[in-house]
Amino acid sequence: MLFHMTKKHFDIIVIGAGPGGYPAAIRAAQIGKSVALVEAGELGGTCLNVGCIPSKTLIAGAEIWQSVLNCSKFGISVENPTFDYAKMVERKDNVVKKVRSGLEGLIKANKITLVRGFATFLSPKKLKIDGDETQEITGDKIIIATGSSPKEIPAFPFDGKRILNSTDILAMTKLPKSLVIIGGGVIGCEFASLFNALGVEVTVLEMMPRLIPMEAEAVSSALEKAYRKQGIKVEVGKMVKKAEAGENGVKIELEEGKVYEAELCLVAVGRSMNTDKIGLDKAGVKDDGKGNIPTNEKMETNVEGIYAIGDIASKWWLAHVASHQGLVAASNACGKPARMHYDAVPSVIFTHPEIATCGLSLEEAIDQGYDATVGAFPFQALGKSQASLKTEGFAQIVTDKKTHQILGAQIVGTEASTLIAEMAVAIGNELTVECITETIHAHPTVAEVWMEAALVAFETPLHLPPKR
Repeated sequence: MLFHMTKKHFDIIVIGAGPGGYPAAIRAAQIGKSVALVEAGELGGTCLNVGCIPSKTLIAGAEIWQSVLNCSKFGISVENPTFDYAKMVERKDNVVKKVRSGLEGLIKANKITLVRGFATFLSPKKLKIDGDETQEITGDKIIIATGSSPKEIPAFPFDGKRILNSTDILAMTKLPKSLVIIGGGVIGCEFASLFNALGVEVTVLEMMPRLIPMEAEAVSSALEKAYRKQGIKVEVGKMVKKAEAGENGVKIELEEGKVYEAELCLVAVGRSMNTDKIGLDKAGVKDDGKGNIPTNEKMETNVEGIYAIGDIASKWWLAHVASHQGLVAASNACGKPARMHYDAVPSVIFTHPEIATCGLSLEEAIDQGYDATVGAFPFQALGKSQASLKTEGFAQIVTDKKTHQILGAQIVGTEASTLIAEMAVAIGNELTVECITETIHAHPTVAEVWMEAALVAFETPLHLPPKR
């Protein structure tokens, strides 16, 4: 059945219904504008369909499995526990469908016109939509939110069977016995934790000197130590020459000549921007030659009235950054001034243990000229952590010695993804470390770790011995 759309001109057109695009469309609709939201695939983009939500659903299942395996430490006995990975995947698919259905309802409730098809620019204000039928629509303002896709390297091309990308591996319903992951960044490390927890023999190969090299050294070191303890093989400073798929597995050869063999290989070496086929030249929009679109603080491109958000317009490949950019872009497109800032972006890595960061690391603060110090506190010194047997890791606060302003925070361990919110508020509002120490934190909770870390930064530790 062909989709026939009567309205052809809109105040705002948003290309892409991912975590950047649909919030932009909703914000513009809330302001009272007529809005078209164009999507060639599934609503929700990479994050909802083949990224954040499905991977975290599987990770939640793996965490439950690990709790079952370790329940004897709490005096609980479970005989011969088992899990069904195919059912875990089925649950993952159902969660995605449920969230997607809710998103469809939101779009409809906000009276946004959903246009199914692939959009290409014909001019700065005109788009061709290739869907069930070809049509043209125009808009006073256009927001580009086309996202990114797994990056393919010629030396190890995806075949969907043995050499997989992140989308492929989320679709499989049977666990391999062994897995080599090329890339020790966020995606590679999250999958390493997931499959290791489910009993897969995992090896991570990273060309940089350490895992998650974009994070603070203390954080990388803590994760690598945890991985070795969990039995995950970690090889850093290793350049992969090629990967070859065979009938029964994959051979991965390093530049140095060493060969690894595994049943499957996951390639997690970055992402490619989805901007090469949307006709940017016809709109006059400039990119950097790699598909990234430069924008100003209003998220506006070099062409007035055209905005870009999400992976294609940021060094932060995070769904929540895309969402905030979408709100900023939509507000500006509707004539309501707003600006984007990146001083307090929380970043979470759903490994085991969890990792969360915000603001500057100690190394970054010193590089930027701050006379900075760090106060760190271990989870094992918290009563709640001991009670729940979740004592791995630490939290630390980076502060300016002169002003006491909180410059950054890093946390490795239990509930890191939730705990980082307190530091995001603190950093975003330029609070001092006294704001944390003078705030009463409930006991016994793991959130006390921030108060304790702040006290250490002041060299007045409460539940650690003094240094002198």
